[in-house]
Amino acid sequence: MEAKINRLFGPIVTFINGGDQLPWTSPDIVVGCEREVADANKGASDEGQNESNMRLSWALVHSKQPEDVQRGIAMLEASLANASSPLQQREKLYLLAVGYYRSGEYSRSRELTVQCLEIAPDWRQALSLKKAIEDRITKDGVIGIGITVTTIGLIAGGIIASLVRRK
Repeated sequence: MEAKINRLFGPIVTFINGGDQLPWTSPDIVVGCEREVADANKGASDEGQNESNMRLSWALVHSKQPEDVQRGIAMLEASLANASSPLQQREKLYLLAVGYYRSGEYSRSRELTVQCLEIAPDWRQALSLKKAIEDRITKDGVIGIGITVTTIGLIAGGIIASLVRRK
């Protein structure tokens, strides 16, 4: 019985929740990355510090905690100008796009994903994220249209009901 219910309602739940394939990080991973950054700042090379900052940024933008996502976005935006290679810039743009996607800023996420694809047109992660963004924008539009149509239907039904009562 439960399997039948999941088959029936599974696609609906996936549609409503978004169903993206982006990974989530736990608070433990974020804490571990924060420790790694603190250790790297004590004596690691600049490259070691950059790598641990990138891992922390990755963990933050993939967190379920909105404040972590915002911290990750801020870190990445602050470090974007210091990208030393196109590969590093691509990675930072992608992580920023993930952060904006997670925070619901789909148009900004799409812009950043397009910038990633200008650097690496065949990059599967960016292509996958772009599709998830476009699907989410489409879904939000469909839900918005559904709400609008329902509201108009309720108003029209109320008007018709009041006219019928008067006669």
